[in-house]
Amino acid sequence: MALSFDSSVKELLESPVAVEICKKHGMDLTDKRIKIVSGWSARKLAALPGTGMSEEQAKALEEELNAANL
Repeated sequence: MALSFDSSVKELLESPVAVEICKKHGMDLTDKRIKIVSGWSARKLAALPGTGMSEEQAKALEEELNAANL
């Protein structure tokens, strides 16, 4: 299964490339607090006000994850 913006945090964490892509766009999946939401999708996590991600960052993250074809 290809990884995407709708993949769970747990699935994304299994790919070092996906982790780096997320970090590049402002979503640090290595933060220890992430374990609480490991079943959530990256999309759901990005929508939380506390993440500080802009719509532009979220869109860029989605596009790069799709383009990476992981």
